Amino acid sequence: QVQFVESGGGSVQPGDSLRLSCAASGLFLQYYAIAWFRQAPGKEREGVSCISASDGSTYYADSVKGRFAISKDNAQNTVFLQMNSLKPEDTAVYYCAADIMRRSCPPMGLTTTSPLYNEFRYWGQGTQVTVSS
Repeated sequence: QVQFVESGGGSVQPGDSLRLSCAASGLFLQYYAIAWFRQAPGKEREGVSCISASDGSTYYADSVKGRFAISKDNAQNTVFLQMNSLKPEDTAVYYCAADIMRRSCPPMGLTTTSPLYNEFRYWGQGTQVTVSS
């Protein structure tokens, strides 16, 4: 049984940093493109960042480019999301998921209305990130 577990969220002030973790069991992350998504209250879930399995390339939504960094540790079977210079608009529940259709990443910023969203599976319970002063 495949299971993803997200952790590392919390309540922070604007400008602070957090590091999220996505630990997988039942599936080797190194063989899949893995993405972080987030969903704020009343908004669609959107793709934030992705790391490809083919060559480790990383991709970001415009809203987080330059502030977030995705990485993975194949030995730990874990993907990380380093979030710096956090803003109130980053407040959301953050999820990780695997693209079961490809080893490369689709464009980030995609939402649930995109057909590409349906490629992602194995959603965890998410981890809450709250940024406020």
